[in-house]
Parts: sequence; C-alpha cells; structure tokens
Amino acid sequence: MKQLMLAAQFKAPGQLGLVRLPRPEIRKDSEALIRVEAAGICGTDLQILKQPPGHPAGPGVILGHEFVGTVEKTGLAGSPVKNGDRVVIDPNISCGVCPACRNGRPNACPEMTTLGIFIDGGFAPYAVAPVSSLHKISADVPVERAVLAEPLSCILNAYRKVEHQPGEAVVILGAGPIGIMFALLFTAGGAGRVVLTDISSSRLETARRICPSAAVVDPAAADPAGFLAGGSGLPGADIVVDAAGCLFAEAVRICRPGGSILLFGQDKTACAGITQNDITRRELKVIGSYIACHTFSAAVRLLESGLLPLEKMITHRVPLAEIEKGFAVLQEGEALKVLVDIR
Repeated sequence: MKQLMLAAQFKAPGQLGLVRLPRPEIRKDSEALIRVEAAGICGTDLQILKQPPGHPAGPGVILGHEFVGTVEKTGLAGSPVKNGDRVVIDPNISCGVCPACRNGRPNACPEMTTLGIFIDGGFAPYAVAPVSSLHKISADVPVERAVLAEPLSCILNAYRKVEHQPGEAVVILGAGPIGIMFALLFTAGGAGRVVLTDISSSRLETARRICPSAAVVDPAAADPAGFLAGGSGLPGADIVVDAAGCLFAEAVRICRPGGSILLFGQDKTACAGITQNDITRRELKVIGSYIACHTFSAAVRLLESGLLPLEKMITHRVPLAEIEKGFAVLQEGEALKVLVDIR
C-alpha cells in the first residue's frame, strides 16, 4: 500500500483543500524525488484562488511553486544532484525544442508548464521534479532566504535587462514582496536613491524596516516625482519599476527624459491610458520582463552570498496543516511573505 501524505490541493476556483494523497514516485530517469523543507505562498497562489481566478491552474494540482528541499531519490545514473543534496527548484519547465527555447528564451515557450500551478508542486512533504530543474544550494543558507530563490530569479532577469548604472535614481511602484526585493537589489547595485511607493500603510511600514536606506512614499500624500532628480540631473527617475502590473501611466509620468520603465508586475485586466507620443517625444525605454530566464543559478549564488537580507521578508510562518491561515493573513494584508514549514 502506498504511503499517504498531507497536501494542499487546488480543488476549484476559490477552493484550497487539505487532502491525503499517495506519496509521489519518480516515473522517469530524468526525475528526482524531493523531500520538501519549506515553501512560500506567492501572489500567484492568491490569484489562482480568487473568484473569478486571476491566474489559471490545473484542478486537483498540489499548489506551491516556490520551495526548497532535499533530494531523496534520483532515477538518473550520474545525475548532477545526489541523494541528500539540498536544492531549490526552478518550477518552469519548457520543451527545449521550439523556436523560443532554441533562441534562448525558454520563458516564452508555448508548451511551458509549471510545478505547483499545472503539475504537482511543493505544498506537500514530497514532490517530483525534473533533475534539470534542481539547483544545489548550501545548507548554510537560512530556509527563510532559500525559499525565495524562485522570485529572486525572476527579478534578476528583469534587473539585467534594465542595465542599471551606479548613482541612478530608481522609483519602484508597489512595496509588496517583489517591490521590496527590487529595492534591495538596486540598493546593493549602487543606486543613488531608491524610492518605494504604495498606498498600503502596513506595506510601507514593512518596507521602512527592511529597506531603511530607501525613501518610502504614499503617493496619495506625496508625489515621488516632486523631489526626485535622476543621476543625469534631469527631473524624474532614471528607472521606474512597475511591480504592481497596473501603473504604466504613472511610470511614464515620473520617468525622466531618456529614462527606462521596467514592466514586471502582471495584471491582465489593467489597461493603461497612455499617450504614445509622451514615450516617443521623451525617448523613454519601455522594457517588459516575464519570469526567469537562465537566472536561477545566479539567484542561488546571490542567496549564498548573503548580500541581500531577504529573510527579513518572511513575516509569518505556518505549518502545512495550517496553510489556510497563511493564505488568510496574506489576503487580509497582514503579511508580506508567508513561509509554509513542511519539515
């Protein structure tokens, strides 16, 4: 008889269920069985459970695409990871043969699937993943930091595209987990000034604690464009990051002539009222960035360096059996990032 395990399963739109399921087994030589240590609840998970859903997912799938664990078993002789290795998991699995994959853009693969969204993920004691998706990480990295490998890999993909230079002024619209991670990264990269904006007082307070060198602004109370000069001396920000996914028009307004706008957050319902000539006349560079792209290894190195105090972002912890409490504190705005302890 197969051993059963507790798992958090996406039942239907708006429904997350704790169920007992058979422990998974590897079925291909290219797979590995992972003993999950911890997982993070992501904003995407909240979108999946919205009514109506803000993000698609497979009914019956074990959620959790941000997780860290230990290799329990591999099916591949000579595997680059061995039993007992601590690993973080790149959840996005591309086909490897389509034109996008062959041109170095697996994040644009039309056949891409995702662990924890369309196939079983990490909200369970055990998960199966392709060996190619596993990245070894030092046992010295605190679990609160290691569990953030996946979102950090996405942010690094975006950061590389914007070609940030030391001394530049950066405004980040949205002080959630993504916005705060961007603020920490730009600060470490030598930004002359970093400004974080949000309308949530609790998020602003958390941002002040985690990013003490950043200016934290409620745009309803103060206009970030009014006191910000870019490194060029021109009014406005050298770089504006829309971490919310619905603030393109605001980004255009506060970006300096010749500056860059990085569109990172996703909101399929957002429709920006933009005058295209404002972008043309001011020679703004508009850059889109979607998930990670060959940046997972770099994310692991950055986590191991300890350069960014990302563990401070974990404001709440819950055991797997109480995962619904973790979703609740996020939905109510009480938490910045919730770690689900599965050990």
